[in-house]
Amino acid sequence: MKHFTLKQFADACHAQYFGPEELLEQEIHGVVQDNRLIEPGFLFVAIVGERVDGHRFIPDIYEKGALCALSQQKLETPVGPYLLVEDTLQALKEAAEAYRLTLTIPIIGVTGSVGKTSTKEMIASILSQKYCVLKTPGNLNNEIGLPLTIFQIDECHEAAVLEMGMNHFGEMHRLSKMTHPTCCILTNIGTAHLEFLGSRDGIFQAKCEIFDYAAPNAAVFVNGDDDKLIALSDRATSFGLGKDNCVRADRIEKLGLDGVRCRIFTDNFDFIVTIPLPGAHMVYNALAGTCVGLSLKLSIDEIRDGIEALRPLPGRSNILHTPHYTLLDDCYNASPASMMEALNILEDTKSRKVAILGDMGELGEQSPELHASVGRHIGALHIDLLVTIGNKSRKIHEAAVTAAPQTHCIHFSDLEGFLEGKDPLLKDGDAVLIKASHAMGFEKIVEALAN
Repeated sequence: MKHFTLKQFADACHAQYFGPEELLEQEIHGVVQDNRLIEPGFLFVAIVGERVDGHRFIPDIYEKGALCALSQQKLETPVGPYLLVEDTLQALKEAAEAYRLTLTIPIIGVTGSVGKTSTKEMIASILSQKYCVLKTPGNLNNEIGLPLTIFQIDECHEAAVLEMGMNHFGEMHRLSKMTHPTCCILTNIGTAHLEFLGSRDGIFQAKCEIFDYAAPNAAVFVNGDDDKLIALSDRATSFGLGKDNCVRADRIEKLGLDGVRCRIFTDNFDFIVTIPLPGAHMVYNALAGTCVGLSLKLSIDEIRDGIEALRPLPGRSNILHTPHYTLLDDCYNASPASMMEALNILEDTKSRKVAILGDMGELGEQSPELHASVGRHIGALHIDLLVTIGNKSRKIHEAAVTAAPQTHCIHFSDLEGFLEGKDPLLKDGDAVLIKASHAMGFEKIVEALAN
């Protein structure tokens, strides 16, 4: 954080202050909701969670040098200074917006149904060739993670790339209000969150709430190959493979697990680049990053270097070479589109191919059919072994049994059953894809196979 005092924080969220008056002019060094992350000069936000009430940790934070606590409970015998508000989460968001409005650097907001995190990583890698960049850690992209990330922007940063996720109407509106993005990226409109948003049209409407508080004259970049996002073409610069896009790619060459090579071009320039992560979808990420890089005055060489400097995150297209297997660790989250793309990457490997797939969440009434669509997709591939785990993924199994007679299909009802019975199924040298929604806990599979 830079130059934001306790008084500014209190004023922004209309808090009542209890403590020595002289501390109000002291600058806050950081804002956290995890008491384990407290450092001297930090403000601790006590949030009431489903399982843990952060207020129980307030008495201990001052021993670590905390400046103040933010509480929605009146403290009878406070150990140190605190701010009292009606709702700490709402106060956190209000203060984050006030802090963001003190900043003058570019704020890039990234949203979409699939590919938010990988696109955020790509943009940050490119911009880092010229600027000091803050990016959302992991995918802290919701109404708690986003304001905490905003407070991490320091005086050394020259740009921030913020991932913005949602699954209900109105949520993106609130994220936009905190962020006031100067640049908006929309990756695609898929089927994730159908359970709460009803249809792809509903998802499109909810994602477009990012514009509610976008900065005046904010740059907008959208996937022009997406049938919903093309409706924004009158206000956006489009990227994609289609000839009508402003920034385009062709000559796509898959390099297996070593990545993908392509030409990126407009009417004014072109360059060949090797994206070091596998999957044709990474081309779209590179195109989005190119758009942002151009808008912030990076050279073509800087953009190319940034693309080629990209590194994977755990759980997201992360290739792990272990003594026995090559693991395609893509277990952080899943949707039908991303699961099919991950299967396409597995198809490009030269080894025996094993797909370990689990349930996909938040698909609503269409969940059985969308899971089955993944099983039918396997029919067009050459997967040697399909392992499905979970109640919903049984539909993947059933569809694959019919559509892919060349594939050996096995289903487990739960993760524990697979972990106990995995050894006879796998062979040395296998290429193993591991993918499911985050709630399935498939990182346990990655850990077990890596060890």
